[in-house]
Amino acid sequence: MLKNVLFDLDGTLLPMDQDTFVEAYFGGLTQKLAPYGYEPKKLIDGVWSGTEAMVHNDGTRTNEAVFWEKFASIFGERIYADKDKFEDFYQHEFDNAASVCGFDPLASEVIKLLKSQNRCIVLATNPIFPAVATYKRVRWAGLDPSDFALITTYENIGFCKPNPSYYTDILNRMKIDPKETMMVGNDVGEDMVAARLGMKVFLVTDCLIDRGKDISVFDKGSLFDLISLLKQTE
Repeated sequence: MLKNVLFDLDGTLLPMDQDTFVEAYFGGLTQKLAPYGYEPKKLIDGVWSGTEAMVHNDGTRTNEAVFWEKFASIFGERIYADKDKFEDFYQHEFDNAASVCGFDPLASEVIKLLKSQNRCIVLATNPIFPAVATYKRVRWAGLDPSDFALITTYENIGFCKPNPSYYTDILNRMKIDPKETMMVGNDVGEDMVAARLGMKVFLVTDCLIDRGKDISVFDKGSLFDLISLLKQTE
């Protein structure tokens, strides 16, 4: 029996071309921080270095702590005094990146269906962003953060995809059985790894990231196909 469904966000519930989104995101961030002495290329490289540190996090600290520690090693301790400027960017200018994302009304339809089926819904988006940025992207998709029993952000977890421990952490904190759980995502390398833990998986192909891997072994299709599948499992 399927009792729980985990969803990726970017490219799954929120249609996007990842490269186009990253370009818009970094464009806004560098424009915001340049007046405070942050050279654009160094800032971008620093964000990537911080992201890499989060991807390799071992769960002993939050991704937030790991990110800012790495950032401070590049820019010095002054980065902590300027943290509010980054937060202000996410509160305001980050919304401009919504213009390069798509919108699929089926995202809200699948969530409504699962709620009507009394299934537990988790937003298992890679926790490399703060909550403010994650919640904004949820709303760009036409959803509300309250739709989910848990949303992973860099403040509340110490693992990242594709580490299987990321999924184990979610299963443990939600006290759910992997055999009663499905992971839905568009990235073969990051999302389908949940199958190793005994979870069902569904590969959304609308904004597919296959990383050159064989996708024939996975249940897959559009969000419309996923809705059809979930209706059959009632």
